[in-house]
Amino acid sequence: MDPHGHILIIDDEADLRQTLARILQGAGLETTTAASGQEGLAYVAQQPFDLVYLDIRMPDMNGLEALKTIHSRFPQLPVVLFTAQPDLSSAVEALREGAIDYLLKPLQPKALIERTRAILARQEKERRKREVQAQIDALQAELKNLESETAAPPEADSKTLKVSDRFLARGKLTLDLHTRRLTFGGRTVDLPPTAFDYLLVLVRHAPNVVDYQTLVAEAQGYQAGPREAQEIVKWHIHHIRQALEPDTRKPGLLINVRGSGYRLVID
Repeated sequence: MDPHGHILIIDDEADLRQTLARILQGAGLETTTAASGQEGLAYVAQQPFDLVYLDIRMPDMNGLEALKTIHSRFPQLPVVLFTAQPDLSSAVEALREGAIDYLLKPLQPKALIERTRAILARQEKERRKREVQAQIDALQAELKNLESETAAPPEADSKTLKVSDRFLARGKLTLDLHTRRLTFGGRTVDLPPTAFDYLLVLVRHAPNVVDYQTLVAEAQGYQAGPREAQEIVKWHIHHIRQALEPDTRKPGLLINVRGSGYRLVID
């Protein structure tokens, strides 16, 4: 079944704004449009949305400013920025501030619908995971209370089960799959949700090379062509390198195998 959701489109270009709305509405999705960053922030404050598409270049408030405000108030709300003028520095800044993707105009209708459905499906999956985890936590607390009245199980067994179910570790890296937090060499490292997913894929495949299309498919849940996949992946890799590499000009952890993909090299 296709995922449903309410999408907010923020763009000062009326024609593009309405075109994107019609495309998404034709796919069965509810849309709201805003002509400025301020108007978009007012909508976000008034009602819940499942996804925001946000133009990075607007006259009253640029997309990065609007993104910072949205992410500070609603950190779980996915935001995708788009622009007609590719700029590596603004793309990296967008990902650093919590955007889950950075797209280039013109947006192709089929690709837009597929991307939207993949994001919404992922959001629904994460919401369901949180619900299930809350139920598991409640049941575990109840079980612990019951066991304390009789005989508690060995502590070591309980810890082993937690680690095997919850954590994925390789070398200095440890990923907490429940809280979606990363520790590296004993320190906590903040990563945007999508960058965390890319690192998770690389850790699972390490030390093998993961090609660009596989990275996009496993991290973001949709299929992309070779060139598009390469462009998508590099923003997230850059962000991971900023967080982990001592010198991003000479990466030693995330290695680019030119024309193929990336591999994680870590003891």
